[in-house]
Amino acid sequence: MSFWVKTNYLVKRIFPNYVWDIPNTEKKVYLTFDDGPTPEITQWTLDELKKYDAKATFFLIGNNIVKHPEIFKKVVNEGHSIGNHTFNHLKGWKTGTSAYVENVTKCNESICKLNTEHWKLFRPPYGKIKPSQSKILRKQGYKIILWDIVSFDFDAKISKEKCLENVLKNVESGSIIVFHDSIKAQENLKYTLPRTLEFLKQNGFFCSRIESDIV
Repeated sequence: MSFWVKTNYLVKRIFPNYVWDIPNTEKKVYLTFDDGPTPEITQWTLDELKKYDAKATFFLIGNNIVKHPEIFKKVVNEGHSIGNHTFNHLKGWKTGTSAYVENVTKCNESICKLNTEHWKLFRPPYGKIKPSQSKILRKQGYKIILWDIVSFDFDAKISKEKCLENVLKNVESGSIIVFHDSIKAQENLKYTLPRTLEFLKQNGFFCSRIESDIV
C-alpha cells in the first residue's frame, strides 16, 4: 500500500473499510504524524503547527508514550488528535492476529492512563494489516486510518525537496497526509513541514483533526 505517493483510487475502492481521505468542500486537509512522541522532533512539530494555527492527528507508539509522557500530554493539551500506532510498531503481515490485537490494546492502555477521552483511531505501521486483524479491531470500535498522500519523509534515499513535492503536487481537499515525527524523518520533516503549512495557508486550505470530521 505504501508504494504510491498518492493512493490509487482503485485501492480505496478495494479496501472500503479503511479511511483513506475525508472528502469535503471546505478545503480541509488532515496532517498526520506517525511514530512519536519523540523528544528530538515532536516538540518542534508542535511549535510549527502552532505558528499556523493548524491541528493534526498524531499516531503514537505506546512504548514511546510510556517513555515520554510529558510530550504526549503536550500533544493533547495543544488540541491535537491522538491515534494508536501499536505499542511496538508491529508489522501486521508478520505478526499473528492475537499478538497484534494485544499489542494494539496495550498501546490503548498507555493512552488511557494519560488521556481517558479520545477517539479510537488506529493506523497500522507500514500500512500493513491482515483482514483478520482489521476485522477484530473494527469490531472493537476502531476506525482504521490510512492515507491519501505519503510524504516519504522517513526515506533517507529521498531528498527533502522530493518529499515536499510529493505533498504539494498531490494535496487536495480531504487529503490525509502522512509525516513522521521520528528521528529518522526529522531532517526531511524540518524542511517539508514549514513549507507545506505555508503552501496550505496561501492556497486557502484548513488543517483539521481527523476525529472532528470523521463519520
